[in-house]
Formats: sequence, C-alpha cells, structure tokens
Amino acid sequence: MQQYQQMHTAKSYLNFLLKSKNQHGVHSPFVYDLITKCFYDSKKYSEYEILKNYRNSLLKNKLILEITDFGIGSKTFKSLSRSVSDITKTSGTKFKHAKLLFRLALYFQPINVLELGTSVGIGTTALALGNENSNITSIEGCSKIADFTIQQLKKQTIDNVTIINDNFKPALLNMATMHWDFVFFDGHHDELATIKYFEQLLPKAHNNSIFIFDDIYWSEGMTKAWNHIKSHPKVTVSIDTFQYGIVFFRKEQTKEDFVIRL
Repeated sequence: MQQYQQMHTAKSYLNFLLKSKNQHGVHSPFVYDLITKCFYDSKKYSEYEILKNYRNSLLKNKLILEITDFGIGSKTFKSLSRSVSDITKTSGTKFKHAKLLFRLALYFQPINVLELGTSVGIGTTALALGNENSNITSIEGCSKIADFTIQQLKKQTIDNVTIINDNFKPALLNMATMHWDFVFFDGHHDELATIKYFEQLLPKAHNNSIFIFDDIYWSEGMTKAWNHIKSHPKVTVSIDTFQYGIVFFRKEQTKEDFVIRL
C-alpha cells in the first residue's frame, strides 16, 4: 500500500510538471495578482525566522507522545509512540509550505480561520503570524498532541489561536453557526472524509472565502477528492500547487482551473 501511494505521488508530480505554469498566460486579474503578489512574493519577512526557529526546536524535541490517529494513518510509522521530532519530520508542515500559508494569511487578511488538524502547530503558527487580528480555531483529535501544541503556542506568545481537542465531526457540529473566511484542511487524509468535510463546511463559506487542501496527491483517494472538489459547481477558481489545492467561490469569476509552479 505504501509503495503504491509513493508511486502515485511520483507519477502525479511528473504530470504536474508537464501541466504547470507561472503567471504568464494567466488572464484572470485576481489569480495573476495572487501569483505575483503572494505566491512569488520574495520579501524576507521577519516572521520566517520565527517559523524556522519553531520548526527547528520541534525537530530537536525527543519527547515521546502516545498518538491517537483518527485519520488514514501514517505512511511511515506502525507504532503509536512517536517523538515530537519524528512527528515534525513526517506530519509537520514543511518550512516552504509554512511560508506560503503565512503569505496567504498576510495577503487575504482573513478574520475567522479554521484549521482541521493542528498537529504540532507549524501551519497554525504561520496562519497566526500572517494576521494577528484573526481568530483561528484549530481542531486536533489527539489529546496528547493538542496539549503539547497548546503549550508550544503559549511559549511563542501566540494568543489568537484556540485549539479544540475533539474529532472533526462533533467539533464542527458545535460550531454550526460559524462562517469562515479561510479553512485549511490538514487532517484525515481520506477521500470520502475530505469530501464530507468540504461539503459540511461549504454552507459556511461566503463569496471571498478560501479553502485550502493539504496533500492533494498523498494518495489516489486524495487526488480523487481534489478532482471532485474543484469540479463542484460552487467552486469558481481552483489552483493546484501540487502540495496544496486552493479553491475560491467568487461568483464574479469565470470557472477556471490553474496549475501553478511555486
């Protein structure tokens, strides 16, 4: 199974390279600005150093946590006892992807932000630093990871994040009245679950909401989920960056799919 998933990811990446482009040939002003002013923003933000230092501290942390995995499981580990360092290496947001999340939050300045899957909080920190006026709700199913990450965010004096330790389904039901400007889907890497949470949160989106899906080529099932989501009639713009699938619901946009190299 693991070898099959790796082959799928490798083949998908080759296909991505063949299809992807940069800002040239993009005729949508909205997408062109997003690519040139956000995706390709080369400014050296001071927040990058915070993100880098935090991630490096996690990579050095040998604390063992007993994991409760409510998702599809790990490609790497069979044991549920894992060090923070190993969790960071395999499940934590990579530095370059964290920088992109930061730039997206900085560019769009969302207020109500939802993250499905906190893990050790690298992506959470990136989103929090991108807009310190945002209210970020992050849901993490594993109590040990949730407790650990809450303490880490306190150490960084990040106070615009609320971590909820619960399964996604009941947690979302408890927030049924909320509407979201920005949703980051970073947990439960399963085709049917990803589609289910997308459809559950779709009524909570508005014209300018942004949904971001992590690891869209993690498995054949995740790729099927991504293809289903970007084809949804309410999705007008989809952007495939290989790691992330990003969708928008802007009614003023002509429906169009983009494959963009970062």
